[in-house]
Amino acid sequence: MDTERQCAPEQSTESKPEGKARGADINYGIDDNPPWYFCIMMALQHYLTMIGAIVSIPFILTPALCMRDEDPARGTIISTMIFVTGLITYLQATWGCRLPLVQGGTISFLVPTLAILNLPQWKCPPADAIDAMTDTDRTELWQVRMRELSGAIAVAAVTQLVLGFSGLVGKLLRIITPLTIVPTVALVGITLFQHASETASKQWGIAVGTTAMLTLFSQVMGEVPFPGIAYRKGHGLRVVWFPLFKLFPVLLTIAIMWTVCGVLTATGVFPEGHPARTDVRLRVLQDAEWFRVPYPGQFGLPTVSLAGVLGMLAGVLACTVESISYYPTIAQMCAAPPPPLHAINRGIGIEGLGTMLAGLWGSGNGTNTFGENVGAIGVTKVGSRRVIQWAALIMVLQGVLNKFGAAFIMIPDPVVGGIFCVMFGMITAFGLAALQYVDLRSSRNLYILGVSFFFPLVLCLWLQEHPGAIQTGNQTVDSTLSVLLGTTILVGGVLGCVLDNLIPGTPEERGLVAWSKEMALETAQDNDDLPAGGLAWEKSTFDFPYGMQLMRRWKWTRYVPFLPTYRMKL
Repeated sequence: MDTERQCAPEQSTESKPEGKARGADINYGIDDNPPWYFCIMMALQHYLTMIGAIVSIPFILTPALCMRDEDPARGTIISTMIFVTGLITYLQATWGCRLPLVQGGTISFLVPTLAILNLPQWKCPPADAIDAMTDTDRTELWQVRMRELSGAIAVAAVTQLVLGFSGLVGKLLRIITPLTIVPTVALVGITLFQHASETASKQWGIAVGTTAMLTLFSQVMGEVPFPGIAYRKGHGLRVVWFPLFKLFPVLLTIAIMWTVCGVLTATGVFPEGHPARTDVRLRVLQDAEWFRVPYPGQFGLPTVSLAGVLGMLAGVLACTVESISYYPTIAQMCAAPPPPLHAINRGIGIEGLGTMLAGLWGSGNGTNTFGENVGAIGVTKVGSRRVIQWAALIMVLQGVLNKFGAAFIMIPDPVVGGIFCVMFGMITAFGLAALQYVDLRSSRNLYILGVSFFFPLVLCLWLQEHPGAIQTGNQTVDSTLSVLLGTTILVGGVLGCVLDNLIPGTPEERGLVAWSKEMALETAQDNDDLPAGGLAWEKSTFDFPYGMQLMRRWKWTRYVPFLPTYRMKL
């Protein structure tokens, strides 16, 4: 038996793209096609990484929908999220920006969702009143709220569609500066801290243990190799070493702490009904159907209100900015050239389409680029688009297995609370990372930063405690203002954007010089000696998989912002 230390099998003998110089240590570049068995193995890894990120969303969403813990529909919502994630991931990787990214549910939409459901007409009745309802009434109780969210998400996503396919993304980035991004993204994690506290406090020992174990695996043992056995034709069995703790820290933590809770349940340490018991939601798994294909409008025809749509716009804009910031990083990690403007336009447009479909399907959430899967590419050095397409297929198939989604609902609440403490903290830190571009010695920047962080928290907390405070005489206007002013990421983002663009400051001070280098939008020069698709080295990476020869014959396609033949003067 041979012993090797590696993270992936030997590279394919296929030719590599010219952009390979950008990622010399990559095992498989964006246009490479690894062997099918290796694709499946890497696709499973991306799937498991995605599950670790998406499973937490229903733990905040479903209680706000007035859904009981043991309701089997909670598993249906998770399965719907996984199913839609698979559909949009395939569209994005194949026809969208064509980068190897996973597009799925996001925490960013929870902030406006909770603001909408905090309106007087959507607040949940007392628990004893819910218990006294019939099964039909309880189902309608949460479905009417889901229909409100579905309509709001689907209509708000039209804005993202227009931004992407019209080419307005480039103009949007001229006013969205680092001091706009910092409060918009960071306030997502800060706003949700109360939910992390409520969930973790159900058993602090388990919650703290979960946070400590996740920290140990992801930060301390990330580089520790783990042995595994692989078979290679002609060479027999061999031992391969791979970074298990760096690849799956969330899943390992959940599995171990879930097992600990199971042992404490079996030994009677946790009494009957304790939220840390592993059997407290056993009925969800028992009552869930084995197979169920999610479909648009499965919870009824979506409803639309002005307050809901405008509130969800905050989540849409936050996700747009976040995804754009990921594109250059992903391209560099998978040995691809910098994404041209048409690819970014198309990526945002497809993300908008994904958010619309997620709303219509009834996931209660939108879509965004998964940062966790971006990290997986950096660890494995496998940036192949084909791997992501296989992962999308696995997601679609698993989304049909309703029992599978129901199993994740059984994770004990304190374990989820411990994960929240890390996850929400990382979202906050990701937003704060944009401060690296600005001059923090500037009193101007510190003033903008302080106001755009503190004022939204004060205003939104006051509105939560006084839900009927806004009285204009018109219920629609009251609801709209309550949602808009009660959404921290919207108030903070608007404040940061307005103040940064109005208060005088040099480009260097505001971070615009460094930011423009990071977010450079590549386009083809308008020279007749260049092909209509732009620079020769970007053709094979960001072109459509089919129809390019015909598209290049039509000169009008050079003026369509989302087509690979698009050209714009710099």
